[in-house]
Amino acid sequence: MIRLNLLPYREKIRQEKQRQFNAVLVLVVIVGAAIVGLGWGILDAQVTGQLERQEFLRSEITKLEDQIKEIDRLKEEIQLLLNRKNAIESLQGDRGSAVRLLSELVEQTPGGIYLDKVIQAGNVVTVDGYTQSSSRVSVFMRNIKDSDWTSAPQLKEIKADLVNGRPLGKFSMSFTLEKEKKEKPGAGSGKTEEENK
Repeated sequence: MIRLNLLPYREKIRQEKQRQFNAVLVLVVIVGAAIVGLGWGILDAQVTGQLERQEFLRSEITKLEDQIKEIDRLKEEIQLLLNRKNAIESLQGDRGSAVRLLSELVEQTPGGIYLDKVIQAGNVVTVDGYTQSSSRVSVFMRNIKDSDWTSAPQLKEIKADLVNGRPLGKFSMSFTLEKEKKEKPGAGSGKTEEENK
């Protein structure tokens, strides 16, 4: 007995090929989705890592800015302390200048001159007073110029005045008070004339 297959075999082959094609298509879609998912996961991990690094950098920058502000504040405090120290040192250095000024005025003022007012502004001293004659003011200025602690006397004015019925000259002058003692010319070498020959 001969068996004949009356079913359309081409249709069966087409269905088989369609099923294989669908299986391959599903497999390709699955693999493609897996690759896309994997790529997406890698990119997401990289973006997340980058965002974390950026956040870390921001926090470190904020810390550094706070430290810079603290350093600036400390610099200002140091400058204030240095200014205060310099002011104290300046006051300590000038502490004896008033005593030295009065001592010099006592030593350098010739007889016949009466001091009325003494004003010190920094190193400049202004003296107002009365004199019996103009020559005594000249002697006073010469004494100021020759002193070790004073220099540059300048007569501002001298004019005749009547004080308690006595004719006197009223004068005003200024000079510079030296911070350190002036050296006399020729006193620094310490050699005699014979040693210089």
